[in-house]
Amino acid sequence: MIVLHYTGMQSAAAALDRLADPVAKVSAHYVVAEDGVVVRMVDEANRAWHAGKSWWRGIVDVNSASVGIEIVNPGHEFGYRPFPAPQMDAVEALVRDIAGRWRVAPAMTVGHSDVAPARKDDPGELFDWPRLARAGLADRIPAARTDPNWSDAGFMTALGRYGYDVTEMQPAVVAFQRHFRPGDIGGAIDAECRAILFGLLRPYL
Repeated sequence: MIVLHYTGMQSAAAALDRLADPVAKVSAHYVVAEDGVVVRMVDEANRAWHAGKSWWRGIVDVNSASVGIEIVNPGHEFGYRPFPAPQMDAVEALVRDIAGRWRVAPAMTVGHSDVAPARKDDPGELFDWPRLARAGLADRIPAARTDPNWSDAGFMTALGRYGYDVTEMQPAVVAFQRHFRPGDIGGAIDAECRAILFGLLRPYL
């Protein structure tokens, strides 16, 4: 897996200091600055402590199965903002390189909020998931929009089958929306959400 995060700190220097501090007990394999500079913090062959308590498609120890990339951004707490083009250029190149070496399927490149929806919001609704999808590095939002008219319970069952931890309904729905329908992350299960999820699941049916 590849798990994308934002640093959620006021500066790149602060994030690097924290990730290098053994007392903090957090780490990541890479940090990508806003100007596109990439810093390797942990060798990919080693575990980095970036995902915390997480779950994706039955993987309960995400740290042991993933490469973690921290993307410098102040996050929702300190003035969340779009990710600059040089930074996204570097993120795309890095994800492509990692995915090629480790044979990471597009659906296995996810955000921190995807694997820990009840705890995390990053990399958030401003992250350019469509760009990674167009590059074949993340799942695409399906073009065909057929509403399967699931009940809310049916939607949650389908969301769990796609890969999300659906223990807590509202956070799981919002996490899905941040990734696949960022224009509206209010948490309502509507026709558009059902159609997107149905399209994502069709290859597995």
